[in-house]
Amino acid sequence: MTNRPAPAEIGAFIALVAGAIAMGASPVFVRFAEIGPFASAFWRVALALPVLWLWWAWEKRSGRAGTFSKAVLLAGIFFAGDLMFWHLAVLGTTIANATLLACLAPVWVALFSGALIGEPVPKIVFGGLALCLLGAAMLVGESFAFEPERLAGDLAGFVTSIFFGLYFLVVRVARRKAGAGTVTFQSSLITAAILLTVALMAGGSMWPTEPMAIAALFALGLFSHAGGQGLLAVALGVLSASFSSLVIFIEALAAAIFGWAIFAELLSPLQIGGGALILFGIWVARPRPASPPVDVNAR
Repeated sequence: MTNRPAPAEIGAFIALVAGAIAMGASPVFVRFAEIGPFASAFWRVALALPVLWLWWAWEKRSGRAGTFSKAVLLAGIFFAGDLMFWHLAVLGTTIANATLLACLAPVWVALFSGALIGEPVPKIVFGGLALCLLGAAMLVGESFAFEPERLAGDLAGFVTSIFFGLYFLVVRVARRKAGAGTVTFQSSLITAAILLTVALMAGGSMWPTEPMAIAALFALGLFSHAGGQGLLAVALGVLSASFSSLVIFIEALAAAIFGWAIFAELLSPLQIGGGALILFGIWVARPRPASPPVDVNAR
C-alpha cells in the first residue's frame, strides 16, 4: 500500500507555495513605493496589522490563539533584522548578490534545526537543499560578481540570511503553542516598532504622495506581509522548519517571474534551468510519510 501525504500536509504545502509567491511580489511593490527603504519596510508590516489583528481576534474567540511566548518575541526581532539588512544589502550591492546570499537562509535552518529546536533534518533534505542552492546560483546567473567596494553590501546580504534562518526556527517553535494568526500578529507588532524606530533615525520621506505609491504600500502590507508571512506561519504549524525554509527559493523564483512579467526583465535559458532545478530540489526534499508498521502475523 502506497503512503500518501496527509491532508494537513497537502494544505500546508499549498499555503507554503502561496506565501512564497506573495513574498516574491514584494520587490515589485517596493519599486512603486517611492519612499526610503526602511520606511517601506515599516509600512509593509504596519499596514498588515489591522488584518492580522482580525485574524488574531478570531483565533482568540475560537480558543486557538495560545499565549505570547519568547519565541514570538524573537520572531519579531529576527524579522526586523531580516528586513533591515536586506534593504542594506540592496543598497550596498547588486540585487543578484543580495538575492543569492539571502538564499543561504535554509542552510542555517538545516544546520541548527536539530540542536536549537529538537527537529533533526533528514539527509534527503540536504540533498534537495543542495539542488536548490545550485538552482538559485543559476537563477542569478552571470549577474553575481564579487567586488571589494560592495563588500559591506555583500556582508549585509549574508547577515540577512542568518536572521531569516533564525526567523524560520523560532516561528516553528512559536506555532507549537499558538495559532498562525496570533504568531504573525504579535511578532509583527514587535517588528513594526523596531522598523519605525530605524526609519525615523535614518531620516528621509516616510509618507508616500502619489496614488500609485500608496497603493503599492497597501499591496506590500496586505499581500506580501499579511498574506506571505501569514501563510508561512500556517505552513510552519505542520511542516518542518528545514523543509519550509526552502520557500525562500520559491520566493526568488517568483520574484524573477514577476520581474519578467511586469518589468520585461529577460530570463535566460540558464535562469529558466535554475528555476526548474529549484522546483526539482523541493520535490526531492519533500516530507515522506512514515511507513506503516509491518504486521508480522500477516500471511
